[in-house]
Amino acid sequence: MTHFNDQSLQKKAEVWLGDGFDPKTRRDVKRLIEKGGADLSEAFYQDLEFGTGGIRGITGVGTHRINRYTLGKATQGLVNYLLQTHTKTCRVAIAYDSRNSGETLAKSISEVFSAHAFEVYLFESLRPTPELSFAVRHLKCQAGIVITASHNPKEYNGYKVYLADGGQIVPPHDREIIEAVRQVSFSEIRFDPELRNISYIGKAVDEAYIDTCLQVSGSTGNSKKTTIVYTALHGSGAVVMPTLMKRAGFHRFTSVAQQASPDGNFPTVKTPNPEEQDALKMALTLGEHQNADVVFGTDPDADRVGFAVRNAANKLELLNGNQAAALMMDYVLSQRKTYDIEPFVASTVVTSELLLKISAHYGIRHERVLTGFKWIGELIEKHRGKRQFICGGEESYGFLVGDRVRDKDAMISALVFCEMAEAAHQRGETVWDRLQNIYRTHGLYRERLISLHLPGREGAERIAQTLKNYRAHPPQEISGIRVQKICDFQTSTAQNTDHGTVEKLNLPPSNVLIYYLSDGTQIALRPSGTEPKMKCYLSVWENLTNSDAIATTEALERKMDRIAQDFLSL
Repeated sequence: MTHFNDQSLQKKAEVWLGDGFDPKTRRDVKRLIEKGGADLSEAFYQDLEFGTGGIRGITGVGTHRINRYTLGKATQGLVNYLLQTHTKTCRVAIAYDSRNSGETLAKSISEVFSAHAFEVYLFESLRPTPELSFAVRHLKCQAGIVITASHNPKEYNGYKVYLADGGQIVPPHDREIIEAVRQVSFSEIRFDPELRNISYIGKAVDEAYIDTCLQVSGSTGNSKKTTIVYTALHGSGAVVMPTLMKRAGFHRFTSVAQQASPDGNFPTVKTPNPEEQDALKMALTLGEHQNADVVFGTDPDADRVGFAVRNAANKLELLNGNQAAALMMDYVLSQRKTYDIEPFVASTVVTSELLLKISAHYGIRHERVLTGFKWIGELIEKHRGKRQFICGGEESYGFLVGDRVRDKDAMISALVFCEMAEAAHQRGETVWDRLQNIYRTHGLYRERLISLHLPGREGAERIAQTLKNYRAHPPQEISGIRVQKICDFQTSTAQNTDHGTVEKLNLPPSNVLIYYLSDGTQIALRPSGTEPKMKCYLSVWENLTNSDAIATTEALERKMDRIAQDFLSL
């Protein structure tokens, strides 16, 4: 990440007054320079670079904003990198979601690729991110790009890069691409398209992707009785999900009409994030009206999905990402299929350890990776031909079954979840019953995510200082519970405070701290890689043997209240 002091901001901004920038951009930058202050600083104080979910930022002019030129520079750097590493003509697939600037930005980067004789496959209209991951391998591309800001508010957009394996970029490619981008000046970007190099794709790839989703989920297409309500939250899920669910036999499927049309302003929600109950309010209301068994919603690029099911009181209750992942992993592994090579599942280090217990119960190898689904994608490719990936997930509402896609996939996840609901229905049970059975078998887990919104330059500095303070002054106990182990993924070390020993963590460095307490409580702390937030993850659990589930749940919630108050005040 490149930082600039205040004295250099105006000089840096003045570059954008040159002839290589369009008249509107020059006018907007001139106004920023004349005004000065925070707006100029926020637009130019640093350059956008790749985080856990690619490049993401607020749209607007400046080096710290998403625009034609910052993404053009990223694309030119990627072009230079690919031309160095491939001797033959390169192919690239490009998609975008419902963000207001998505189509325009996708066409802009298509121009850059085509100017360098790349074969460009540009989706004819918005498509889900997982379909782009699929398309990269299906069309034998060397790279793929999707223009998306995932679940961020409407002011944001972003840029995700995939390589030939269909997975997001990871080391060493990410560092090499970042370095190639740094070497590019804005004057080098070639926005001179060669139209013969650009082909539009759509229904043929859709059909191949839908067929894959049906194969992976094991859906037969037989008519099913589960009643489902779905919301696309004004995003790209509306292009594929209704067709997919009906082909799978879910004819009692209804979309929320007010949220089915793509709209980058997301007019019916504060933020299009299916992790938040407010975002699914319209779907939940319709679900109660229709007595739905399952309600679910996808974010604008349809890679993450939030589910609600009927609880013991027959009311729709939103599941958290850990609960949904546990249900899907348990269902997939309960099929007990025969595998030609050693099977494995995966989850991230901030995902509930309940998933570890589930995989152990079925005798399936479980591997843990850093936060971000790109690391699961890397693991799939690393083990290709040696171990078979079955499924994997992360607490932030991302899950994947099978290896045909290499990123979290709300299409496949929704299909698997609804197949699970149908199987439960045929046994006279509910999804809620299945979840309670998991808790009785492995322990009742409760999790909580606390996100501190800290925007801008000052927020970034505060986040960095907070983590620095926790490292400099590690707590010995939290809420009266002894800290037994501290994993610092930045130094790749695990310190056992009982024995005073330090072990090496076999994962790449990452700015994450995890505290393991003596009673099984876990607390993780990290900056978001996609939003200006500090994230704190709490996980507590208790055996349910001869215990009342409601009372145990209430006790665990009170425990998390105490821990959150004590930990965040350290």
